[in-house]
Amino acid sequence: MSASITSNPGFNASTTAEEVAAALSSHIAGKTILVTGVSPGGLGAHFAHVVAAHQPKLLILAGRSGPKVAETARELEAAHPGVATRTLELDLGSQAQVRKAAAEVLSWPESIDVLVNNAGIMATPYGKTVDGIESQFGTNHVGHFLFTNLIIPKLLESKQGPRVVNVSSDGHRLSDIRWDDLDFQDGKVYNKWVAYGQSKTANILFSVELAQRLGSKGLKAFALHPGAIQTNIGRSADNDDFEALHTLDRAMGHRAGFEGFKWKNLTQGTSTYVVAAFDPKLHGEYSCPRYDLDLHWGLPEHNGAYLQDCQVFAPDGEDLKPYAIDKNSAARLWSLGEELVGQRFDF
Repeated sequence: MSASITSNPGFNASTTAEEVAAALSSHIAGKTILVTGVSPGGLGAHFAHVVAAHQPKLLILAGRSGPKVAETARELEAAHPGVATRTLELDLGSQAQVRKAAAEVLSWPESIDVLVNNAGIMATPYGKTVDGIESQFGTNHVGHFLFTNLIIPKLLESKQGPRVVNVSSDGHRLSDIRWDDLDFQDGKVYNKWVAYGQSKTANILFSVELAQRLGSKGLKAFALHPGAIQTNIGRSADNDDFEALHTLDRAMGHRAGFEGFKWKNLTQGTSTYVVAAFDPKLHGEYSCPRYDLDLHWGLPEHNGAYLQDCQVFAPDGEDLKPYAIDKNSAARLWSLGEELVGQRFDF
């Protein structure tokens, strides 16, 4: 069953990022865009390349590996002469380093129009961040939660309708937030796919709560699933791990466990990034009263929505789990994030 709400009938699962960007070129031009996770060959780097062709004011490339970020910057400048880039060292697994990176952003004169939280890890062996948080949850969610909140003043300075895009996954289907056991009994009952699912659910809930808290100030926040794409994020998972994923999906009754993955290429995957970051039709109102009534999504316009295949998706129990957009859970996760980083964020 499809859960999409057609927000732009011109875009679909097969649309390339280049095609979307060409259609939205005027909404890209002149904007300052910060992207995390831009290693060469990945989704973040490809998104940056696509956007660079449409005269952004500045592309800020953030990542843990300085040499890899610099390589992407050089490739961008070679492919798009005249594009302005800036690099930022950002290690999401260290709150101290996140704070250092955010302080650097706050020192710059430019406002930020679009923040794309793309960096992440997937299905890694059990481990903890330097701050003692399970590594997938700590990197994929807590690091971005802290970084985003610290640079919110720069986003709110934007005169072009600031947006935050959190890259999630349909892998959120694998787990709600494990409120009473975030770290899997200190690793004793760790499942790398359940941990990944928990972190991806957190990405969606973070978007919901950003919309609730800052929508009145003009900020839009969206989460998205790019699709199943073969990139370096899967380097920690081998064939046995993917077979374990299929087994888990089948046990949970998920379609993916029986039908397998529908693969996309890099440019099809990043097309939804471009929609989430720039499509003005996401400001419009599209009727989906059944879901608003039954699940109390209730967000103004589509602020806080989840996108897949270039479209807004409503909760259907398969493509988008209702727990991933629950407003009470979103507020609870925000409070948990504040506890984990030792700072309150009131805007």
